Amino acid sequence: MKPIREVGISGYGAYIPRHVISNEEIARVWSTKIARIGSKRFPNVDEDTVTIAYEAAKLAIESSKVNYKKIGAVFVGTESKPYAVKPTGTILAEALGITPNILAADLEFACKAGTEAIQISKALVASGMIEFALAIGVDVAQGRPGDELEYTAGAGGAAFIIAPKSEETIAFFEASFSYVTDTPDFWRRQGAKYPRHLFRFTGEPAYFHHIISAVKKLFDLTGLSPNDFDFAVFHQPNVKFPIKVAKALGFNINKIKQGLLCFQTGNFYAGSSLVGLASVLDVAKPGQRILLASFGSGAGSDAFSIVVQDAIEEKRCSVSVDKLINRRKFADYAKYARFRGKLLK
Repeated sequence: MKPIREVGISGYGAYIPRHVISNEEIARVWSTKIARIGSKRFPNVDEDTVTIAYEAAKLAIESSKVNYKKIGAVFVGTESKPYAVKPTGTILAEALGITPNILAADLEFACKAGTEAIQISKALVASGMIEFALAIGVDVAQGRPGDELEYTAGAGGAAFIIAPKSEETIAFFEASFSYVTDTPDFWRRQGAKYPRHLFRFTGEPAYFHHIISAVKKLFDLTGLSPNDFDFAVFHQPNVKFPIKVAKALGFNINKIKQGLLCFQTGNFYAGSSLVGLASVLDVAKPGQRILLASFGSGAGSDAFSIVVQDAIEEKRCSVSVDKLINRRKFADYAKYARFRGKLLK
């Protein structure tokens, strides 16, 4: 998919809660094997998807240097919003001071809801209907006590100001491609507190099939190959999957290291690949090309080719992802369970 008018990223920001629980601590409580993630982040008692999105959005607006009153749309991609029926987008827009003359919506497609927000924002900006859009991917830890997801489900998010390509944008989208099928690998029914997953569907028919298909279609569309990219960011539910999919597509593993954060932070769901992109933008140089490929259970993938522009040198986010990761406060399982509402009153 190539828009008629070129579209780029004007600014970006991320937020990762400081509270950390190690896999060893979770395994100590449940006497189970340790997953291939060292630790994960979880929100404080006064943090949720709205507050995480707000912190990331503030940094994105600051980075972009745009007049926030000119933002015409706010899209929040999440599967852990605080209200079943009440949009997160309106709360966020009000807190940022950009209501009421905007379009706001929450988006859901499991872990690719954040890149879904970017796709919709790109289309609106390219059409000229709005000048700027705010696209966010954010989630907080969800995982049934003792389940495999409890070892990997972290908390964090990233925000991006989408704008017409200009000398002021820090990067632009060359092309994108989306690929979806009805593959029931992971779900959470209405009223259920925790998601469920089908182990045999998680890998080959879900994650690998959809990402590989979307990226190969993007290569066909653009004529690009793995050698044309300086960085690659894949959805990271664990450490093993993004490394395996990178190898399957022919990427040098060194190209994915900057965006591979899950070993220290866990899986951010809708914020996973977008926080990885923010980490890459923290270090990328003008002219370098980034592959971004998300994955959402259910299932689908959005793949993007992104080229970094000169303005990145002047408009990097003031708080790097690396700084957020290094700001940590370890907790035991008791505090984690209390903060995440896992204890019955």
